[in-house]
Amino acid sequence: MASPTEPSSASRSGVAERLLALLGAFDAQHRELSLTSLARRAGLPAATTHRLVGQLTAWGALEQAEGGGYRIGLRLWEVGCLAPRSSGLRRAVLPFMEDLYETTHENVQLAVRDGLDTLYIELISGRSAVVVRTTVGSRWPLHATGVGLVLLAHAPAAVQERVCARPLARFTGHTITEPARLRATLAEVRRADAAVSDRQITDDAVSVAAPIRDASGSVVAALSLVVPATANPAPLVPAVRMAARGGSRALGYGPGPRSTRAEGHGAFHPVEEPLAGQG
Repeated sequence: MASPTEPSSASRSGVAERLLALLGAFDAQHRELSLTSLARRAGLPAATTHRLVGQLTAWGALEQAEGGGYRIGLRLWEVGCLAPRSSGLRRAVLPFMEDLYETTHENVQLAVRDGLDTLYIELISGRSAVVVRTTVGSRWPLHATGVGLVLLAHAPAAVQERVCARPLARFTGHTITEPARLRATLAEVRRADAAVSDRQITDDAVSVAAPIRDASGSVVAALSLVVPATANPAPLVPAVRMAARGGSRALGYGPGPRSTRAEGHGAFHPVEEPLAGQG
């Protein structure tokens, strides 16, 4: 039994849930929020929001902007950088992303799967490259991006079925919105070890993506190159595959038969083989 001066586990849990609700009110579209907006988005009373926001600000999880609103603080970013799925992956894969950028001067992206979303954890933007709508920390549906198709293709079958059972959001006239077409695309992604998302998010961009594997062979991330829609993605597929395989080796993944064939003997010639997700 908790002492009179010590909060019960239930009350501690309630406070934690409220704090998490306040932090969860922020996203890519809501980077700065007033107290009123925070209370509304978190579903909390104004007085409770005012008190908890003060505590979060004192700790550094939030900081007050010049206009009076609140945004995520550096202390929370500092803690977030300790997440192994982000920091370890970024350190291992970033050199290969930089090589791919230097070769193409196009946008290079690194993403992981978080539930039913694609979460971007690193991005190198080309100065003259096509404008992309992704940012570090942003989320997009798995079915509509190159990295998302790769991550979904290698996700558990239950995850694939959950995605196919939901309405598939349409962003352009080229977005895959039919479950049968998505399943066929995922099978092709697994076969080709790469994906091409053709104008699915915007009409002016195409992304080429490949999987990154850890020491056990599990796909833990995906790397992509985003180019203008006028570009031919086929010649870019081998370069993206090579960068992704470099990242995989940095994570301890050994070269299996597919890696040896693809890199040593040209078994996946981009012109002779159809590209997963294209069309």
